[in-house]
Amino acid sequence: MSIRIQKTFEALFALEEIRGLFRESLPTGFDPAEEAAFRQKIAEVKAILADLEAGTGTPKVTKIAGSIDIRTREEQSINIQPIQAAGRLTTEARKALISYGDGYSTCDACRKPFRLDKISKPGIAEFHADLAKFVNMDHARVVPGARRGFQAVTGTLVNKGDSVIVSALAHYTEFLAVENAGGVVKEVPLNAKNIVTGEATALKIEEVKRETGKLPVLVMIDHFDYQFANEHEIKEIGKVAHQYDIPFLYNGAYTVGVMPVDGKAIGADFVVGSGHKSMASVAPSGVLAMTDEWLPKALRTTSMVGDLTKRKFGIKEVEMLGCTLMGGTLLSMMASFPTVKARTLKWDEEVKRSNYFIDRLLKITGSKVLSEYPRKHTLTKVDTTGSFDTVAQTHKRRGFYFSDELSSRGIVGEFAGATRTWKLNTYGLSGKKIRYLADAFTEVAEKHGLAVEK
Repeated sequence: MSIRIQKTFEALFALEEIRGLFRESLPTGFDPAEEAAFRQKIAEVKAILADLEAGTGTPKVTKIAGSIDIRTREEQSINIQPIQAAGRLTTEARKALISYGDGYSTCDACRKPFRLDKISKPGIAEFHADLAKFVNMDHARVVPGARRGFQAVTGTLVNKGDSVIVSALAHYTEFLAVENAGGVVKEVPLNAKNIVTGEATALKIEEVKRETGKLPVLVMIDHFDYQFANEHEIKEIGKVAHQYDIPFLYNGAYTVGVMPVDGKAIGADFVVGSGHKSMASVAPSGVLAMTDEWLPKALRTTSMVGDLTKRKFGIKEVEMLGCTLMGGTLLSMMASFPTVKARTLKWDEEVKRSNYFIDRLLKITGSKVLSEYPRKHTLTKVDTTGSFDTVAQTHKRRGFYFSDELSSRGIVGEFAGATRTWKLNTYGLSGKKIRYLADAFTEVAEKHGLAVEK
C-alpha cells in the first residue's frame, strides 16, 4: 500500500478518536484529563499529516478493532469488479456516513406521523419525492436493496400457485421473491442474441394461460441483465404486459443511478433500483417506485389491532415493515443523489469509454465478447479462452498468473484465477484510467507471447 494512502487512513482514524473524546465528555467541555488526551491526539494527527505530506513514515495502524483489514482497493487500484463499480461512494456520501453512521441517527427529529418518508430534518421526505421524479413515477420508497423491492411487490400481488413471468437471465433474488410469496416463476426464453423480446414475452404469457388456465399476476424483467448486461426489449415487454392487463415491474438494478430511466415512458407499474449497485450508496440500499394506481395496495397501511391492548399502527406500511433505511445507509444515498442525477446524463460517455476498452481487448488475438457488441452498458462478459487462457494451460500459476499480472499493475476486481469467461465493469473510470487499463491488458498479452493486432 502507498504510504500516503496508509497515512490518510491513519489520519482519519486519529480524527475519529478525537471525535470519541467529544462524545465521552460533558456538554460543558473537557475536564483536565480529557484536555490532556485531546492535546496528545492533536499532536499525533499533526505527526501523521507531516508523514502524509512528505510521503514518509511507516504503517502504524494495519487493522481495525484488531482483526478487520483496512479496505483500500478504491484508493490504490483500478477496480473492475462487475458489481462494485457504480456503488463506489461519492466524497459527500463518505462524509454523510461519518456524520450519520449511528444506528438511529435519522430519527433525531422524527415526529408524528412517525414514519421514515415523513421526516423533514434531514430532508428525507423531500428525498422520497425527488426519487419518484427521478424515475418519473408517482411514489417512491427506499428499501434495503433491490431484492426487498421485488419482495414488496410479490408480497402484494402474488398468492400461492400464481405465475410470475421473469427472464431466462433473471437474478436469483427475483426467484426468491416469487418463491417467498408462494408463486411460481415462468421464464421467457432468449433469442439467438441472448435478448428477451416483447414477442417472446407474449408467447410465454399465452403458454402460461394454456397450461394453468389463468394469466400470470406479474411480469418482472431486467432492463440490463446481470449475466451479459444485454439490453432487453423493455418498452415492448411493458406494452405486452399491459395488453394482457398484467402489472409490469421494471428491474433497474443496473440502470437506475447510471443512466436516465423514465418509468412511465417504459410502461412500468413498478421501478426497482439498487442503491449499493448503481446509486453510489452504502449497502443494503435501493428504491421502489410505483404509479398512483398501486399505492393503496403495494404501500397499504396496517389495519391490525391488538386483541388485548387494542393497539393500532395505522400509518405504518405493511410491505415496508414500518420504516426501512436508517442511519448512514440512507444518508449516503441522499448525499450521493445530486452526483447520481448528474452522472446519468453522461451515460453515453461511460458507454463510449467501455467500448474503447473492449475494442482494445479484442485486438488481443483469441479474445471475444459474449455480451452484445458494440456495448450498450459498461458491464461486459468476455471470453479469453483463446487468449489469456492459452497461457494458463502451461503456466505454473495456472489462471492465477493473470490476476498476478493485473494486480502488479494496480488492477483488481477480475474473478481470481479466471481466464476463460468472466465479467468486468468499467463504470466511473476516467479516460486516463481506461487507457491505462487497456494498455495493461495489452502489456500482459505481449509479455506472454500473445499476438496483438496493431
